[in-house]
Amino acid sequence: MSENFFTKVFKPRGKGKLWWGFAAVMVLTVFVFLVDFGKGYNQFVDNNKLGLPHVKEVPFKLGLDLMGGSQLTYKADVSAVDQADRASAVEGARDVIEKRVNAMGLSEPRIEVNRSANGDYRIIVELAGVKDVKEAIKKIGETPLLEFKEQNTNRRDLTDKEKKDLEAFNKQANKKAEDTLGKLIKGGDFSAIAKSVSEDKDSASKGGEMGWITNSDYPELTAAAAKLQKGQMSSEIVKTSYGDELIKLNDKRSQKDTDNKDAMEVKARHLLICYKGAESCEGTLTKEEALAKIQKLKAQATKDNFKDLVKVNSTEPGAKDRFGDLGWFAKGAMVPEFDKVVFEQKVGTISDVVETSFGYHLIYKEGERKIEEYNISHILVKTKTAADIIGPQDEWKNTKLTGRNLKRANVEFDSTSNAPIVGLAFDDEGAKLFEEITGRNIDKPVAIFLDGYAISTPTVNSKISGGSAVIQGKFNIKEAKDLAQRLNAGALPVPVELINQQTVGATLGQEAVDASLKASIIGLLLVALFMIIIYRLPGILATASLIIYGLIILAVFKWQVTLTLPGIAGFIMSIGVAVDANILIFERMKEELRAGKTLNRSIEDGFSRAWPSIRDGNFTSIITCLVLMIFSTSIIKGFAVTLFLGILVSLFTAITVTRTFLRLIDEKIFEKHSWLIGNIKNKHKE
Repeated sequence: MSENFFTKVFKPRGKGKLWWGFAAVMVLTVFVFLVDFGKGYNQFVDNNKLGLPHVKEVPFKLGLDLMGGSQLTYKADVSAVDQADRASAVEGARDVIEKRVNAMGLSEPRIEVNRSANGDYRIIVELAGVKDVKEAIKKIGETPLLEFKEQNTNRRDLTDKEKKDLEAFNKQANKKAEDTLGKLIKGGDFSAIAKSVSEDKDSASKGGEMGWITNSDYPELTAAAAKLQKGQMSSEIVKTSYGDELIKLNDKRSQKDTDNKDAMEVKARHLLICYKGAESCEGTLTKEEALAKIQKLKAQATKDNFKDLVKVNSTEPGAKDRFGDLGWFAKGAMVPEFDKVVFEQKVGTISDVVETSFGYHLIYKEGERKIEEYNISHILVKTKTAADIIGPQDEWKNTKLTGRNLKRANVEFDSTSNAPIVGLAFDDEGAKLFEEITGRNIDKPVAIFLDGYAISTPTVNSKISGGSAVIQGKFNIKEAKDLAQRLNAGALPVPVELINQQTVGATLGQEAVDASLKASIIGLLLVALFMIIIYRLPGILATASLIIYGLIILAVFKWQVTLTLPGIAGFIMSIGVAVDANILIFERMKEELRAGKTLNRSIEDGFSRAWPSIRDGNFTSIITCLVLMIFSTSIIKGFAVTLFLGILVSLFTAITVTRTFLRLIDEKIFEKHSWLIGNIKNKHKE
């Protein structure tokens, strides 16, 4: 028994392909094990100093009932909405609520629309991990606001007197800064002078200390600090948007996650060619003409002549003065299309043509570095700008046209390009207002704002009459549908009333997780014990297959599922489902053995003849799960999703993993050890 019993039972001779299959199963098992227990593996490697690579830790996504948080149920009042538009209006309101919830930075929020038996529309909002429920309720309950705005042309310049006053004020501030710098150069105490002179009251009380800052926070200060040594003070006044500043570098460091692109910043220039219809573009080129022009410039561009090309050709405001210089910036500072290219290209190269909402770009990447953090003390002497005297002057100004004038928005398709567009239909008052707005903004942009954010800035080509319009953009069908829903949410206000609020504590959630884990382990052990007692060696193999099933399904849950208590119940139930297929196969296999067939033939016939029952039983369960996933509430959906995934994985382990294990058994071992499969006399009558 001790003499290589494993080798006797699982003889490799003549079964090369099966051993490759077995190796594949083992590789899969190791992979999902590392996904499931990555944290423990990393700790083991670190504690034992093994030098093995770490794996990415994938945490479980816990739902409301496990993490703790609040569930808010809103009733949508659709009485003022036409019957045909009610579902769309509520979906639009749901989209707006989802956007507001996502802005809170919560973990795995869930927002769903349900319709009760009496026809009421309800929006269920699950906020796992929310800290301030009252603030969340306030943000969610706001009425969606849709606005149409035009460019503000009434911005004024300073008068001659205001210019003189501004110049005198800044001259006096500069003298104060120079006098202060002189005192510091002569050996004055930076901290003491900051307390008495600095006009930044928050830092002045701490001797000018600002704490740790980065380039994205204060670009002028960090640029000056980069030239200093630790403990050194700048010998020059630093001009910033706040005023004249004197700085001292206390310390500096690089951000820790140096392998992450998000911990890097780049320095770049760009050349922009915009076209009619692009955002903030006052050019006259068509899209095709702009593309042809920038492709021609791309063929000419080198790192030596890039500045000259920008100065002569770029349509970016101020490009002639700055030569397209964007300075240093971190990831996320630019629009996504621009970001993706500039952070991937090599330093010293010029990109291919990049299209964004502003037009076509060529990007020259001048440098890349780790994001540096600086601990700075400063003394601020405030200066003034024209904006301080005139006051804020918005780029956009309101019109009288709002969402209350929009009858509906729907997805259409352009007759020429077949691209999806969004059609708008106004009421009589809105049609008149829109005609007036478009009439005075030909070849200018008109912005559409939802909840204070511009969602589209189309350029008006001609005066639009008749009460209808379209929004054209780089939409796919889903984006056009989402935009239409958001417009309808603003156009068809759906008042929502909070009718129920439930709060779940995180402690209760942890207790539920612990109890569920205990139940899962007990259930798995009992099933394994039953299988081993009844089926012996096949039962041991089925138990091994069941363990692999558990590892796979946990890995799938980590990637795809937000776990809830009903979801865990579905997982526990799926353990029984996973064993069910093995029982059908083993019983059929025993019948074949009783009929006198060899073990190998009994295995093959057992699987093939049990398959119809396994298929029909599992497929009916899958259909039931799909029905629950589509038509039930969120609580039942969690159960249905985990059971559905469990059934799919159990079919794989029962048909593939268990079958691979059984095929590796050497049938001759049962001539000497028939007890391994039960008291079945195999007569080899086949």
